[in-house]
Parts: sequence; C-alpha cells; structure tokens
Amino acid sequence: MLELAILGFLAEGPLPGHELRRRVAQLTGYTRPVSDGSLYPAINRLTKAGLIERRADLAAGAARYVLSLTTAGRADMLQRLRKPADHEITDFTRFYVVLVFLSHLPDVTEQHAVLRRRLDFLEEPASFFYANERPLRAEEIADPYRRGMLLTARATSRAERTWLRETLGEKPPAFDTARTDSDPHAPAAPTN
Repeated sequence: MLELAILGFLAEGPLPGHELRRRVAQLTGYTRPVSDGSLYPAINRLTKAGLIERRADLAAGAARYVLSLTTAGRADMLQRLRKPADHEITDFTRFYVVLVFLSHLPDVTEQHAVLRRRLDFLEEPASFFYANERPLRAEEIADPYRRGMLLTARATSRAERTWLRETLGEKPPAFDTARTDSDPHAPAAPTN
C-alpha cells in the first residue's frame, strides 16, 4: 500500500520528500498513520530498485531532495494497479489506495476489471459475527454497539456497491439481497 501510494503520487509529478510524506499521510489518514520509520525505508527500497530517483534540491537547502518516478517505476505502478493482491481488494484502506490511482491505467477495461473484483468481494455473504459458520445479521445481535457496527457497515457497503455498479454500467439487481443483512465491509473492517 505504501509503495503504491509513493509511486502513484510521483506519477503525478516530482515531489520533495516532505511533501510526499504529507500526501501519503493525508491519504491514509488516522487509520494507518505513516511514520518516518516506514516511509523513508520504502523510498530507499524503491530508489535501489530503480523505480524512483532522488536528486538534491539545491534551492531547498542541505539534505533536501526531490523524488521522481522513473520509466520502470511507472511500469511497476501500472502493474500493481492492473493486478492488485487479494488483500488490496478486500481491505478497505488498501483498496482505496488502489482506487485513488486507478485512473492512471490507460485502459478502462483494466480499470473495470479491478472494480469488478471489489464488487464480487462485497457481494459475498460475511459478517463480523457468526453462529455455526452462518453470518449474523444486525437484527440478530442484542449488543447495541455490535449491532451499530453491522448497521454502519451495511450502509457503507450498499453505497459502495451502488457506486461500483454505476461505474461498471450495470443495473442494480431487482432486489439487492447481497449483504443486506450482514455487511461488514466498511472503513476499518477486518478482511475476509
């Protein structure tokens, strides 16, 4: 996720390290804060792999540099967008990092293939809570906080599925039964 965010932001133009850090932090928000201990090693790995280049920013002063994407870095970013790992489809925050940069893929068919994978995932029955392998619906949960968690997740997932179908040019089902009762795919939800 972090490496894709770095490559994606640099695909939009060269950036000084501190500005790249700010953009990545804004993207991931409070759910996954970005520390210097994770960002700068990722920058170093990408630089060593030839995916980004670092050059001194003499105008900004000592120890300041500007990062830019290489041709190999652009190719790597596009491949990551074409074929996101399963956990990048199922994890809310990771998927949104993919989504932020998906328009960099020049082929709409490839963009839609990624969106289709997310929609397929969201339409599989699941819950945060189970009884004998059966996902529990919000209406079956007595605890008001757990019930609230399921109701919020349900609304979020419905909205996302609606947007995905619209973007894919699909009509919604006559009655959207997929995930109406238990719908945990919301921000900060655990993956399947």
